[in-house]
Amino acid sequence: MDDASFSTRLQDGLSAVDSFVWGPWFLIPLLLGTGLVLTIRLRGVQFRKLGVALRHGLIDREDAGGHGDISQYQALTTALAATVGVGNIVGVATAISVGGPGALFWMWITGLVGMASKYSEAFLGVRFRTADANGNVSGGPQRYLQLGIPGRLGTFLAWFFAIAAIIASFGIGNLTQANAVAAGMRDTFDVPPMVTGVVLFVFTGAVLLGGIQAIGKVTSAFVPLMIGIYLVGGFIVLALNIGEIPHAVGLIFSDAFTGSAATGGFLGSGILLALQYGVARGIFSNESGMGSAAVAAAAAKTTHPVRQGLVSMTQTFIDTIVVVTMTGLVIVTTNSWDLGEENAASMTASAFSKGLGTEWGGTIVSVSVVFFAASTILGWSYYGERNAERVFGAWASLPYRMLFTCIVVVGATTELELAWTFADLANGLMALPNLIGLLILSGLVARETRAYLNFDPTLRARPEDVDRFLLDSKSPWRSKIG
Repeated sequence: MDDASFSTRLQDGLSAVDSFVWGPWFLIPLLLGTGLVLTIRLRGVQFRKLGVALRHGLIDREDAGGHGDISQYQALTTALAATVGVGNIVGVATAISVGGPGALFWMWITGLVGMASKYSEAFLGVRFRTADANGNVSGGPQRYLQLGIPGRLGTFLAWFFAIAAIIASFGIGNLTQANAVAAGMRDTFDVPPMVTGVVLFVFTGAVLLGGIQAIGKVTSAFVPLMIGIYLVGGFIVLALNIGEIPHAVGLIFSDAFTGSAATGGFLGSGILLALQYGVARGIFSNESGMGSAAVAAAAAKTTHPVRQGLVSMTQTFIDTIVVVTMTGLVIVTTNSWDLGEENAASMTASAFSKGLGTEWGGTIVSVSVVFFAASTILGWSYYGERNAERVFGAWASLPYRMLFTCIVVVGATTELELAWTFADLANGLMALPNLIGLLILSGLVARETRAYLNFDPTLRARPEDVDRFLLDSKSPWRSKIG
């Protein structure tokens, strides 16, 4: 068997497994079901407390008296850096190209119920965080699944997640992102992939040397700028095509339940395609239910898990309800989703160029892909490192950073069809143990959330008042916060 034949068979095999994992009868109902269960048990916390959460995370930014390694705002931007990536541009276009405009509706639903999942995993990340051998805060599913669920089940789920997260960090968090950066620089500015790879190598290595504190500082400045540039471009397109917005919104809602738009020159049709690709691309974009953002949340300086959980919840809102919606509306309002583009990235670029009436639209998309992908590399480096430490011990931190930085060059200079499929599959493997754990621990999350929000519904309690509440409630978390 020659290499080409083996590669084709491996690609076909991975695609078949990936289609099952992300099919309508396995991970998709588990994702939506878990988010719905948590939404009900938390009494719609993502709707009731969204305004409070946005104020606390984006305006207050700091939780005075909190213990941790980085501020709440830096934890939020680190998680945003990891999630606002290629999926917000390429993933949305892929979902619409295959599932029709209705796929965007299911991305919204995934985001809305996913906010409850994101809240819960961030809450648990802080609730069960511990100090590592170097005195730094460490938490995430690799910790709370084992500490929160007694016995062999919790241990198995924690290790399953940690191993899947390490693998995923090199796929979704590194190879595919570096490849997207190199492709964008080559196509837009004619920069050779090797040059891009070397620059990414130096940039990534320099930041990773400083650990989570350096990552937090870079993302807190970098992320708002990159999202702002992309949103401004999108707003201009929508303003120039404002008359098409009502029709586009109507098409998105109608196609979600009829699948009628996904016919003709498309790859597929029907409601199941819209649902499947909307949910799969939605989770690829916002990572709600995957557990990854809980790793960053656990490092935040906060006085109570509820406070950081609400801040982290806004990440899914910003990613899906804001950025993903912008991409989707630009594509649908400019009627670019059925133009027969060869790939998803060119579809989004064509939509921006058509909407703006200039080739500069494509440049905005290409530059945004570069920024989004580069930031994702930083966020995922921390996720992978923490899980590598969980599996191999504290000594693995430096070797992981070195290997992760070197892999960036491989991603920038290699064709990665297999890596994209593998990254999609690794996402599902990460989500599975985490979703099971969220369901098992949902009672604890709901109970402690209800108690804290009854005490501090606007998140304005002073540190000493929170300490008194923890003492009075005999919270087991109190002993872990210094």
